[in-house]
Amino acid sequence: MRDLSAGPRVLLKRLRELMAEPLEPQERLDRIVRQIASNMVAEVCSVYVLRSDSILELYATEGLNKDAVHLAQLKMGQGLVGAIAASAQSLNLSDAQSHPAFRYLPETGEEIYHSFLGVPILRAGRSLGVLVVQNKAQRNYREDELEALETTAMVLAEMIATGELKKLTRPGLELDLTRAVTIDGDGYSEGIGLGYVVLHEPRIVVTNLLNEDADTEIRRLAESLGSLRLSIDDMLTRREISQEGEHREVLETYRMFAHDQGWVRRMEEAIHNGLTAEAAVEKVQSDTKARMIRLTDPYLRERMHDFDDLANRLLRQLTGFTPRTTADGFPADAVIFARAMGAAELLDYPRANLRGLVLEEGAVTSHVVIVARAMGIAVVGQAAGAVALAENGDAAIIDGDDGQVHIRPMADLQVAYEEKVKLRARRQEQFRALRDVPSITKDDKRITLQMNAGLLVDLPQLAESGAEGIGLFRTELQFMISSTMPKAEDQENFYRSVMAQAAGRPVTFRTLDIGGDKVVSYFRAHEEENPALGWRAIRLSLDRPGLLRIQLRALLKAAAGAELRIMLPMITEVAEIRAVRELMQKEVQHLSKFGHQLPKRLKFGAMLEVPSLMWQLDELMEEVDFVSVGSNDLFQFTMAVDRGNARVSDRFDILGRPFLRILRDIVRAAEKSNTPLTLCGEMAGKPLSAMALLSIGFRSISMSPTAIGPIKAMLLALDVGQLGAEVHQALDDYRSPVTVREILTRFAGDHNIPL
Repeated sequence: MRDLSAGPRVLLKRLRELMAEPLEPQERLDRIVRQIASNMVAEVCSVYVLRSDSILELYATEGLNKDAVHLAQLKMGQGLVGAIAASAQSLNLSDAQSHPAFRYLPETGEEIYHSFLGVPILRAGRSLGVLVVQNKAQRNYREDELEALETTAMVLAEMIATGELKKLTRPGLELDLTRAVTIDGDGYSEGIGLGYVVLHEPRIVVTNLLNEDADTEIRRLAESLGSLRLSIDDMLTRREISQEGEHREVLETYRMFAHDQGWVRRMEEAIHNGLTAEAAVEKVQSDTKARMIRLTDPYLRERMHDFDDLANRLLRQLTGFTPRTTADGFPADAVIFARAMGAAELLDYPRANLRGLVLEEGAVTSHVVIVARAMGIAVVGQAAGAVALAENGDAAIIDGDDGQVHIRPMADLQVAYEEKVKLRARRQEQFRALRDVPSITKDDKRITLQMNAGLLVDLPQLAESGAEGIGLFRTELQFMISSTMPKAEDQENFYRSVMAQAAGRPVTFRTLDIGGDKVVSYFRAHEEENPALGWRAIRLSLDRPGLLRIQLRALLKAAAGAELRIMLPMITEVAEIRAVRELMQKEVQHLSKFGHQLPKRLKFGAMLEVPSLMWQLDELMEEVDFVSVGSNDLFQFTMAVDRGNARVSDRFDILGRPFLRILRDIVRAAEKSNTPLTLCGEMAGKPLSAMALLSIGFRSISMSPTAIGPIKAMLLALDVGQLGAEVHQALDDYRSPVTVREILTRFAGDHNIPL
């Protein structure tokens, strides 16, 4: 019986020898196609390489007209070769000329050849070119011949990826791997970042493609698969499920893939055909990704990502690769590209080097986005395909304002963005000059500008921004970036450090707000159909009073001798505030009993985020020392709009009459009871919406540190009384066709108010 694998092994042995010889790129390519044609008893072997202008150019041939090399061209999707590149699928035809996609190139002289076998040259599922063999006789190529050609295409992919073929490219016609790419995503954190790509989970570059001993490679694969399966089983049996916060369903999918015999068999076949274990994993991964990359079904696309992640884990097992996130060898200007990542993982990177974060997934409320925003770096999410299209070290521009990512940008675009960054820097200098200027409007109204925070890395911005205090300190971020529950002592030390760095400025601590979209890996909640309206924030804390009491005790001890301001999230009924007060009183008594010093003043407040409080306003104002409006959730719950859902998030205007009337009612209730009122949310950080807030009576707002400069510049030029008269009239006159947004925009233009 004939050993069908002997042919591919012999071919790969010859190719290994060719790759080792000191040859010029064209000569190496010419000898490769000659060797393939000889080994496969083919009368033609040709290599087409994809250029940055989406043209497939003939780079080498054995059997066709040699004069056609670097002249014969096909567009992506044009002809059989173009169809293979576009679909990333092989074509095996006994009569190529009868195929509807066939296109005759007279310069090649290929009209006499009938049988055709073409395979895509793939890297990470991307088509970089096409490898073709042809014969005069009508025949179908065998499965082992297809496998041999696909394996050989990996060698060519490596030549393209390493830049060996750059010498052969004509000026101005770069290869596809170096072309400029622009991806449209969603801007999650404002700002512009210029730097170089750092893949969060870098692709393993397999340089050792061809094996010396198939049996040894089979054993290596089996051992690594065994280790991989054990690690997945171990994660599934852990009580906390996974330190990375992966859900059980994902790990179950990983386990299913890891034990899939079809996957293992394809990798073993690739090894028998002459590849190393890691090259076999990469080949099967790339083939599978190419087949699945155009799927539209979201469930199947998610499974593709799971498979891709698993294959990368196996490659790391085989190569012993460990990602490096230390400053050593890390670019000075880094733009992190990731499919998804945790908040703690972002903090592992050298903060001074970070210029931006690109996520294929995530939402504006994701933990990592909240942390990135606190760190002051630009973020673009929902950037589909960004990781596959980028390579470590590629130049990149991230525009968090417009939600765009530019990979390997053209020189003129690079220059334009450099100018934009300089302009932003000049504006920031102007804002810094306003840092110590009192926040007083043109008509002498005093406005309190505070900042939102949640990490120690935020605190230096308190003095730099000129904020008068911290209007919202998100205590849950300490929990979200920890792999285990922070101990009482750790919480106390953390809060004490926050107050020390605030240097006497007021800090309003929001008690633990987890649940919903804020999932903590070590705290497993039950599955909920609608977690945003479920067991979260104060509801969770009151059901787990031990958790809340530990936090309250830590806050009381940390604020010894100072003022402590505590705010409760997602209050639905005033009775919940009274329940927390009782727990607080128990902690005060406990600390007094054991001689601990207490805060000299305790201010107790609530966040108004749930619409039900609109019918308890008088009762609420009597019960608390201050109220803070959480405009993000209040708008979401009032308008039944999921802010993370692109289909509905822009459907309703936050400056529309209904929501502004609600906010005005809250202002009037606070004024009536003389209760201090603040608003902390995205509304406060945008000059136009902040104008609306001031016009309806807000005199204290809290925002991201970077927003304070633009907001102060706006209010210094604003006659809030004059604007207020127009806005109140518009809110009362529902028949008017003019929107509040239009009124604000016109007023700003007429009075030279910077937006």
